[in-house]
Amino acid sequence: MAQTFEMIMKYPAADEKLAGKALEAAAGIVREDLARFTDYFPSSNSINGFYEATENVEWTTGFWTGVLWLAYEYTKDNVFREAAQIQVESFDERIKNKIDVNHHDMGFLFSLSCVASYKLTGNERAREAALMAAENLAGRYREKGRFLQAWGNVGEASEYRLIIDCLLNLPILYWASETTGEARYAKMAENHIRTAMKCILREDDSTYHTYFIDRETGNPAYGVTHQGNRNNSAWARGQAWGIYGIALSFHYLKDESYIRLFERVTDFFLRHLPEDLIPYWDFDFDTGSTEPRDSSAAAIAVCGMLEMSKYLDKERAEKYTEAAKRILYALIEKCGNRDIAQSDGLLLHGTYARGSEENTCKNRGVDECNTWGDYFYMEALTRVVSDWKMYW
Repeated sequence: MAQTFEMIMKYPAADEKLAGKALEAAAGIVREDLARFTDYFPSSNSINGFYEATENVEWTTGFWTGVLWLAYEYTKDNVFREAAQIQVESFDERIKNKIDVNHHDMGFLFSLSCVASYKLTGNERAREAALMAAENLAGRYREKGRFLQAWGNVGEASEYRLIIDCLLNLPILYWASETTGEARYAKMAENHIRTAMKCILREDDSTYHTYFIDRETGNPAYGVTHQGNRNNSAWARGQAWGIYGIALSFHYLKDESYIRLFERVTDFFLRHLPEDLIPYWDFDFDTGSTEPRDSSAAAIAVCGMLEMSKYLDKERAEKYTEAAKRILYALIEKCGNRDIAQSDGLLLHGTYARGSEENTCKNRGVDECNTWGDYFYMEALTRVVSDWKMYW
């Protein structure tokens, strides 16, 4: 059954006191995790509630470093700052040596590690690493179609496509223009989101996960899923990337047309939440389904709504702020981890990937913690308890 805004408003909201308690618990778990995850990183998802240690590879390691920076900002304890700076050195080496960077996820990796370091501490080495990452991302820009190619070698016919996740990688380009004065980075980001919104948003306000572009004409070709249940379903995390991604681009561009795009994508998300406000991994599934949840999608959406509310008129700002705080309450109560004996992650009941007949995924990280869920949960809590200055 579809949710209405009035139905969502019947639930309790997370206030500053509750969010502060949850943030205190999260910081305590992060402190315990430092022994394992300072020189190494947690893997993308937990297994039976606990993360394995990994080198600085894959697209997800920046989320853990972002968690360290959030813990430092909250506690003011230099133990978190020192651990984060050790990891920043690893990111510097990663981009210099081009280790696992042949993809678009430079923002996920470097905004939350190196840009954060520069903003919080003035670390020039971090700034240079982040600029190299921005340049690496800029190298994936395709003039035919005006978009950033997500995966594969640039120009490769079988991978000439964008994905909705990339909206969260655009801020490193906006930042690069701000810090260098070179407008070309921001222009690529602006062109990308214009292309994405032209093809990835459906008439019913749901979103495609991925969309192929015709390599010869640059015109949108067709959309498919990679991690959703069906090509024409709405993958919950993808819809959440749309919410936060549009909000972040509005932050930089102040294009009034993005307000309506934000409302469309966000209202779809809210209408299709199950009764307990924790989305299933795909919006094909509703209250009573035995399919797994994806708590990370809820955390991402909360951050996007809280960010966009800064720029809306009073009535709309209140609507999305109140919805976000109610989803956050549900996350705290149903998914927030308070016991390191249960898990060394922060947000339970996430889903990395769930296989289906129409996607090519194998089950991975199903009903587990994942590093981006941990990060966005902690960011959402931070937004409620403070006037947080973004790393994005």
